[in-house]
Amino acid sequence: MRNAALMLGIIGGLIAMLVGFFSYGYTEVVNTHAEVGEIFGQVDNAQLIRTASFLAPLLAIAGGAMAKVRALWGGVLMILSAGLIYVAFGFGVFTMFPIGFCLLGGVLAIAAGKPDEPKAHF
Repeated sequence: MRNAALMLGIIGGLIAMLVGFFSYGYTEVVNTHAEVGEIFGQVDNAQLIRTASFLAPLLAIAGGAMAKVRALWGGVLMILSAGLIYVAFGFGVFTMFPIGFCLLGGVLAIAAGKPDEPKAHF
């Protein structure tokens, strides 16, 4: 289960990084070119999107990397990442897989208390 949590966290973090790149870039374009915001829509909370674009992939990848040795910490980081992605970007076609991968990886990491490693977090 820890290996699955590791892979889901890293893959979810990489997909979240792509979402973050485009979201951060869009907030910058809207900030510098107001007419783009008028055509495609303004951003309600640009600072939240910029912060989540950086922190969510970082938490997911770090949580996935920690899942083998420190499953509880890694699981909590991946669940926090999924929550941050949901709060900042919502649930849509581009965010459903990062949210799902990070959430499932976090649950698997927390559930992997004793079976894989002799050092359990319970």
